[in-house]
Amino acid sequence: MPTYAIGDIQGCDDAFGRMLEAIVFDPLRDRLWLVGDLVNRGPSSLAVLRRVMALGDVAVTVLGNHDLHLLAVAEGFRRPHRSDTLEGVLGAPDRDAILKWLRARNMMHAEGDYAMVHAGLLPGWTTERALELAREVEAALRGPAFRELLGHMYGNHPARWSDALTGADRLRVVVNAMTRMRVCTADGEMELSFKGPPADAPAGYLPWFAVPRRASSDHTVICGHWSALGLRQEERLLALDTGCLWGGVLSAVRLEDRRLFQVSCARPRQRERSR
Repeated sequence: MPTYAIGDIQGCDDAFGRMLEAIVFDPLRDRLWLVGDLVNRGPSSLAVLRRVMALGDVAVTVLGNHDLHLLAVAEGFRRPHRSDTLEGVLGAPDRDAILKWLRARNMMHAEGDYAMVHAGLLPGWTTERALELAREVEAALRGPAFRELLGHMYGNHPARWSDALTGADRLRVVVNAMTRMRVCTADGEMELSFKGPPADAPAGYLPWFAVPRRASSDHTVICGHWSALGLRQEERLLALDTGCLWGGVLSAVRLEDRRLFQVSCARPRQRERSR
């Protein structure tokens, strides 16, 4: 049963469809792992969501920051950004079913030697601890008080994890690490505004995956989110955001043999800052 991990799609359904053709995808035989950010900024978020939903358990996806942004906009906690392309989803006749399905996605997935998360894991978290914390956020997002989570989800503080954190602060740190983080200090303080290449990271900060003795290094972490990082295939890292939205390529890796597949994304957009 081959498993293909695919980078950030962000509403680029044409490229997604061509990727499925490139890997000769067979839903009766193959599985997809999607690193999150299914939606937004690309032209066809609704089509992407419907395609992934139709695949059922064949497609495993984790939530990205743009997916959470869609939920927050839908519930009135955020105003749409001027470069958002979420109108098709928000106006769809099956909007409620789509949003309910999205709220039921995981923050993190682990299986065998692999762990998948949209952005990253704080260096002090083991894979097992990160999964426990992901389940806390998922329970809040799926529960009757999910609007409370969405309403308190935004903000850059606290900037580091503590087991003593409770309530909204606790969940916010988990959400920020798993869907927004790119760099942190060796002791796990996040710098969430940085979006550039690793060489330009602020003094004292380094890519989260490069922190020495990272506690989750017993698993190969699959992630996206960082287009300025680009493709990274290392022993314990598969970073798959290769800028499809910006006219780059959409990337997939077959986990069984690490074979790389890429399709061009011919619809470049002007870069704009995103959450």
